[in-house]
Amino acid sequence: MTRGTNRPRAPARIEYLKVHNFRALRELEFKELTPLTVLLGPNGSGKSTVFDVFAFLAECFELGLRRAWDKRGRAKELKTRGADGPVTIEIKYREAGFPLITYHLAVDERPRGPVVVEEWLRWKRGSRGQPFRFLDYREGQGRAISGEQPDEQDHRVESPLKSPDLLAVNALGQFAEHPRVAALRDFITGWYVSYLSADSARGQPEAGPQERLTRTGDNLANVIQYLAEQHPNRLEYIFEVLRRRVPRIERVLAETMPDGRLLLQIKDAPFSHPVLARFASDGTLKMLAYLMLLHDPAPPPFIGIEEPENYLHPRLLPELAEECRAAVAATQLLVTTHSPFFLNGLRPDEVRVLWRDDQGYTQARRACDLPGVTEFVDQGALLGHLWMEGQLGVGDPLVNQGAPSRPMVAGR
Repeated sequence: MTRGTNRPRAPARIEYLKVHNFRALRELEFKELTPLTVLLGPNGSGKSTVFDVFAFLAECFELGLRRAWDKRGRAKELKTRGADGPVTIEIKYREAGFPLITYHLAVDERPRGPVVVEEWLRWKRGSRGQPFRFLDYREGQGRAISGEQPDEQDHRVESPLKSPDLLAVNALGQFAEHPRVAALRDFITGWYVSYLSADSARGQPEAGPQERLTRTGDNLANVIQYLAEQHPNRLEYIFEVLRRRVPRIERVLAETMPDGRLLLQIKDAPFSHPVLARFASDGTLKMLAYLMLLHDPAPPPFIGIEEPENYLHPRLLPELAEECRAAVAATQLLVTTHSPFFLNGLRPDEVRVLWRDDQGYTQARRACDLPGVTEFVDQGALLGHLWMEGQLGVGDPLVNQGAPSRPMVAGR
């Protein structure tokens, strides 16, 4: 898909997520999602599973339900152990100038593979009236209302799909007569759920400009080539930020070798000759990749970053949190972390604390809803310090992992 051609000026925002029967997420609900949402919790609390919900949904659209389902071990590994019923994902999102839209997807396994048990889109037009579904499908059979502003009184058209494992939004979203469905399809297929790797960034890909990082970052040199040709001022700004974050870094070069591959080199200010990226530090490459992603001239509408603190100096993490917050003017971010230093750059309403209950299922609560936390922060405390002091109730693997305990009253 060509970037920037059909995307609205303001990005769509996910305001709500509900997950049912997805591994340890037996019944998990996130309300009032902020543009920057950070998941915090001990190992095994479910942070990566929530992250994978978004990856799974994006892969259902990009690769097809069957591949996304099989990749995760099918129902045996994907569904909550001992639970009945389908895997269900529901998001509520808002496009600029439109009412809140709910997308509901329920998937289960049959003898021949996974099927879409239920899929629908719902909204409410105007301040009066009840919400209604303008797309409604079950196992490949269903109907949809066309038009830019579907209304409950409009004619519903039956449009059967070729197979029950096809997503109706993915199929109908390719047609101009369903612009709201197409907008959701473009939104989800544009998500970037990253698994950036410093080792991948050290590769020598074939030359040729590419607009966006792959999920592993193995085309970092190609994206630098693209920005150098099409957005030189943006690339120079990224280098300026990198120089502030990593002292002595002067410039990153992507040069074409005689065999047609790109050679990524990093020039330190004191030296006349750059060093090959394969000899650069992991932290330098990870920071460069994050900056390329966060300062993309046409960023993805949704970005997921898992544990950005890996390989980065702790003092860089509050500043990286600020980079993330600045980026949400044009995108939405979901981040998982174990770092108190990254937390120190965040607000309580941006952090969701995750833990496992006595039955082994993931639960979550906003940090701002934990007693005393907001009061502490208002008095100058930092979230990372509060977490390490046990004020968020979870995160210490050496103590009992239950629900967040009540923090000490601020000021005592």
